[in-house]
Amino acid sequence: MAAAASSTDRPGALDITRRLTEICGPPFARLAGPADEVAGRPARWVAVPGGPHAAAEVLRLAARHDLTVVPRGAGTKIDWGAAPDRVDIMLDTGRLAGIGQQPVGAHTAEIGAGTPLRAAQAALERTGQRLALDAPSPGATLGGVLAAGEAGPLRHRHGSPCDQLVGLRYLDAEGELVHASGGAPGLELARLLCGSQGALGVLVAASLRVQAMPASRIWVTRPVWTPLEVHDLVRTVLAARLDPAAVELDLPAAGGPRPRRPRAAEAAMARHPSMAGRAAVTPAGAGHLVVLLEGGPADVAERADRLVALLGGRATASHSAPAWWRRYPFGPGDIALRIEVPLTDLHAAVYALRDAAGTGPDRREGERAVAPAAPLDQRLVEPGQHLGQRLAVTDEHPD
Repeated sequence: MAAAASSTDRPGALDITRRLTEICGPPFARLAGPADEVAGRPARWVAVPGGPHAAAEVLRLAARHDLTVVPRGAGTKIDWGAAPDRVDIMLDTGRLAGIGQQPVGAHTAEIGAGTPLRAAQAALERTGQRLALDAPSPGATLGGVLAAGEAGPLRHRHGSPCDQLVGLRYLDAEGELVHASGGAPGLELARLLCGSQGALGVLVAASLRVQAMPASRIWVTRPVWTPLEVHDLVRTVLAARLDPAAVELDLPAAGGPRPRRPRAAEAAMARHPSMAGRAAVTPAGAGHLVVLLEGGPADVAERADRLVALLGGRATASHSAPAWWRRYPFGPGDIALRIEVPLTDLHAAVYALRDAAGTGPDRREGERAVAPAAPLDQRLVEPGQHLGQRLAVTDEHPD
């Protein structure tokens, strides 16, 4: 707080404050407070522009005075990635929100970067549509999801948020508004903003594909004990061509070895009078493999029955997601390591991390491995580099 106050007392600070107020309006430009920081770096000002042109003016002002700008949506992932050297202007995208008017039957929607993802989904749901995006961060904005490259379970079938882009409007570092859409080369260049944490530009709005809401959803759950067992089960699921919408794994590091019981003993237990009318008692796994099926009610029910039979007697089907679905296995103040690997190589990433750090990741989600990384050192970085996949460090923001 003291550092932020002293920095705004430098010559020119009052002029910057006045100019930001002129651009954004009196209620939407202010000196930064204690909560306006990125990884411990306090901001000097907060600007909440009312539209793309006002946001462009903020960036031009910053460029003229050699000030840094950090975009902020809901702030759910603002501490992810590398910390900035300093934060001069926090550009809040809260007023760059809304859903553009779309013709009836359109298969795309343009959504403002500051729009909360759940608000966009609620609006589309009223028309029987959805975005195939289910980022885990509660309250996340669309711009934040794109800037962080944050994907949820539906990535397995529909790809990352960046994969679903059909158009993008953003401001470059000089405050120029750039439009990229269709198959133009500019869209491929604009895709570089995905996962850039706002370092390459400020997202204004994105056009994404929309689809009909699935009529039915069923989660098939199977207890699991080891990464190798998961590897074999996933290969079985994929080979069965059941068209899963998502494949997720929850396998806490603290899970013990699989309990062993003779088959004869299990059969005798199932026949015992006390088991009459009750489901067979099976040992709880160290974790769970969950497969989501979506589609028409009859089709989904038929595929779920096939999958339960394929995974064995301990598999169950439910119309509700497990409690950990779309939730990160870390909380405020934790440091996590995200490694993106092909689904069929997930077990290798888990074993590599376990060998390097002496423990396993707390949870793997789809094509991602999320591991505790405190302290983070070369023992954890080297396995990710050896696997040749994307590796990133995330620091969960307390908000």
